[in-house]
Amino acid sequence: MPVTLHSPDHSHPLSAQEMAQWHDIPVAIAIDLVAQAGQIDPALRPLRPAGQQPRLFGPAVTVRCEAPDFGAVLLALDVIERGQVLVIDAGGYRDAAMIGDILSGHLRAKGVAGLICDGAVRDVGTLGSWTDFPVYSRWINPRGPSGAEKGAINLPVTIGGATVTPGDLMIGDDDGLVVLSPENARNLIAEAHVKLTREAAWIKGLAAGTLAEQVFGLAPAVKD
Repeated sequence: MPVTLHSPDHSHPLSAQEMAQWHDIPVAIAIDLVAQAGQIDPALRPLRPAGQQPRLFGPAVTVRCEAPDFGAVLLALDVIERGQVLVIDAGGYRDAAMIGDILSGHLRAKGVAGLICDGAVRDVGTLGSWTDFPVYSRWINPRGPSGAEKGAINLPVTIGGATVTPGDLMIGDDDGLVVLSPENARNLIAEAHVKLTREAAWIKGLAAGTLAEQVFGLAPAVKD
């Protein structure tokens, strides 16, 4: 069966302005707001070391692979556009990589915002050297894919236990990954900024020597 290219539902897409409001929000803040609905399995890790990981940010273009076949990944190269994130659902398959430096290099040259693979990648010496193209993966495997005629593009997929729909906002940093549906992105942005302000107040209070009991509004500890 050939690769299927779906027409995603973009009836309520996030505008560039709506996405920009999330650009500097840490993944930890977003996770606290969406909880399990948007958290992607922490086992999907960035290739670069903590403190050196470029931020991943952009709307999802989704791919479902019938691993070890990677036909859908190949055809997605012609579909994905600058600023988008390629999200590969390989079902956590570990025995063959779905993408390496050739395809990833082409994505990078197109201005794609990053790559998430719930499966394996390879050529990580190259992929991990790029400071402008974040890559997240569950596994690393030098064995390449086999077959290029199956899979689907631009349909809802499951990535690390979370549902990702084409156009969802993907955010990644050193801590991990979160997916925000357009509805969540719109409804939670004000609360995200409130939480940032609250955390800044905690930092300021602790630095000033205020007791943690007062900073965090805790009931006093009971002395024995």
